[in-house]
Amino acid sequence: MSEYLKYLAGKSIKGGLSRREFMGRSAALGLGAVAANSLLTKTALAAGPIKGGIFKMGIGGGESTASLDPARAASQVPFHLLRAYGECLLEVNADGSLNPRLAESFDSSSDAKTWSFKIRKGVEFHNGKTMTPDDVLQTMLRHSDKDSESGALGVMQGIKKLSVDGDNLIVELSEANADLPFLMSDFHLTIQPNGGRDDPAAGIGTGPYKLVQQEAGVRYSFERFGNYWDDSRAHFSGLELTVMNDATARTAALQSGQVHVINRVPPKVAGLLDRAPGLAVRNVSGRGHYAFVMHCDTEPFASKDLRNALKLAINREEMVDKILRGYGTVGNDFPINSGYPLFDETIPQRTYDPEKAAALYKASGHDGSPISLRVSDVAFPGAVDAAQLFQESARKAGIPLDIKRVPSDGYWSDVWNKKPFCASYWEGRPVQDQMYSTAYVSGADWNETKFDNPAFDKLLVEAKGTLDQAKRKSLYSEMAYLVRDEGGLILPMFNDYVEGISDKVLGWEKNGVFELMNGLAPQKCWFS
Repeated sequence: MSEYLKYLAGKSIKGGLSRREFMGRSAALGLGAVAANSLLTKTALAAGPIKGGIFKMGIGGGESTASLDPARAASQVPFHLLRAYGECLLEVNADGSLNPRLAESFDSSSDAKTWSFKIRKGVEFHNGKTMTPDDVLQTMLRHSDKDSESGALGVMQGIKKLSVDGDNLIVELSEANADLPFLMSDFHLTIQPNGGRDDPAAGIGTGPYKLVQQEAGVRYSFERFGNYWDDSRAHFSGLELTVMNDATARTAALQSGQVHVINRVPPKVAGLLDRAPGLAVRNVSGRGHYAFVMHCDTEPFASKDLRNALKLAINREEMVDKILRGYGTVGNDFPINSGYPLFDETIPQRTYDPEKAAALYKASGHDGSPISLRVSDVAFPGAVDAAQLFQESARKAGIPLDIKRVPSDGYWSDVWNKKPFCASYWEGRPVQDQMYSTAYVSGADWNETKFDNPAFDKLLVEAKGTLDQAKRKSLYSEMAYLVRDEGGLILPMFNDYVEGISDKVLGWEKNGVFELMNGLAPQKCWFS
């Protein structure tokens, strides 16, 4: 009977037998629904990817002001749009290794100051133009320009010269950097025709899906790019991404079959959703973190005593328990956890201490007026609830927080990185250098805490060029202490990526680099 069931499963996968018919015949032969589904899934995986179908995504983290310009991508929806229409030189695998994409190989000088990236031939942009090394060069030059306001500006600092030598992009550094290839995987560095100088928001790249329609902040439609260079990817014939900032709406859309996958499943409903028929919840720990950020150069947060009072006035364990429901871990006010190489596990964990917080608050000389904290659930799932917990724990320390709930639309363009105290969220980065270079080095466009510390900057430069791993770990530890004790970051928790998917979707992989398989679900998955 087992061979016959395998035959039926194979027939269903090939389209000769509907899923309902297969389940009915399996039941008649005494096979339960769970076992039948398992057999069908195993057969489909063994058969390999099946081409076709429209993959529908319901994504939280978008707004009408979002741009298709890679330089300006600041939230989840733009990230996934870039993954659909564009590519970088390299990408990071789930195990932390590098995977060549538009650069088919790379090499460095013995001192790690000069790097060469061999650019892949025969790759076509969606406008029909063949990608050249000069397109790559212009992309890098544009993101090195301070006027671009690029999210990659921080990681581009330290590059002395960019040039092309035949098929190779040559990167010459002021100081050695052993992690430079990881920086080239930054999603902002999506390669565009002429570097995006002509029309950076055109949505034209070399990626697997070609943009055919967009309604900014609402819906985006793609078709598979017929001349895509990598036949092992992009099994769907099309992709639809619908912006769904409301968590309830996302969950309902998945349950009704309106979409096949959603991001940011609220932990409080994850268990119930996982038990729903035809659905599954997948979670993976990573480097992503939920935070509240203060501008160190703006009153009243220019006072280090006030900043540290607020850090001690947050109950991290309570927040992880009530907001994350076990889908995450406690944070320690610097953006690095055990998911990163060279993490220093000996740094003492900061804990809730209302008495010490009260003493520091008094020492800060603050006048006692309400301190405004701007939040929106688009910042991270449960951000408003987390802020209210923060308000209550701070009240016990005598610190008056005023929670201002602001609209989701426009949050990332009008509030984040502009208002002096707000909720924030980071996906993290593959290596410590990239995280610190993006958001903490002086002058980085995305330095959301306005952290300006010459000692930190000097340590970062030294760490880049240190090939001795023990020494490098020590330098990163010093940097962590500076951010933790001197900076404006309040980081109560590292979150798991929690996502809901239909059981029609196969090929799912655990990848904690970014959400939804590092944004590669539309490229690597297929329908049963």
